[in-house]
Amino acid sequence: MQTIKITTSQNIDIDYVLADLGTRIVARLVDYGVFMGLYLIIFIILGVFAGLDNYYSGTGLFIGIFVIAGIWLLLYLFYDLVCEIFMNGQSLGKRAMKIKVISLNGVRPTVGQYLLRWFFRIVDFGLTLGSGALICVILSDKKQRIGDMVAGTTVVSLKANVTELVFGEPPADYEPVYNEVTLLTDKDVVLIHDVIRNFNHTRNSSLVYKLAVQLKNYLKVNYPGDINEYQFLEIVLNDYNSLIAKTVA
Repeated sequence: MQTIKITTSQNIDIDYVLADLGTRIVARLVDYGVFMGLYLIIFIILGVFAGLDNYYSGTGLFIGIFVIAGIWLLLYLFYDLVCEIFMNGQSLGKRAMKIKVISLNGVRPTVGQYLLRWFFRIVDFGLTLGSGALICVILSDKKQRIGDMVAGTTVVSLKANVTELVFGEPPADYEPVYNEVTLLTDKDVVLIHDVIRNFNHTRNSSLVYKLAVQLKNYLKVNYPGDINEYQFLEIVLNDYNSLIAKTVA
């Protein structure tokens, strides 16, 4: 299992498990399956147009083929870009295989990075017929295809141990402990999630301790001696989820 160490803007190192080549290929095959489904739908629609061809004297069928094929082509060309921008670095195939695109600087990739990664598909999968992407992922230390190298991104696995903690919305009667968590941003909360995920994978408690100290100093709060740093991070996340839920409501 190959990992990559990402240093965040808060100077915290987080280990991510790199998505292996096989998983990435299967994710791509799932995406191709989506387009095969779209192709079958288009084929059926064209059959309907053909059945109505007598009403259109051939012109309607031609227009139907042109329009539908154009729509399919646009979907095929922009599918990865749109999915990764609006699905946080994932396509349907990546989501099915629990992998995602991340930036090497530890934050969510920018739209510009997604654009670069998408544009260089011309080289990765077009000019080289996929061999460029395949060779680069196999040989590069960070499992990057050419588009990843240019954009400063890579693809990591989100598969967690069965013991991994999942945070959801706290119970309705939950009483927040630290109202100061409203000072945190979504990026801060993602960082807390990532540190906890890393701990559940590696049991590296130093990351948990370092982040807990930074949060305590930033929020200007103290935590009781009967809880540890991991529990403090849990409380911060629950408080944030509870208070933000109330704000949205």
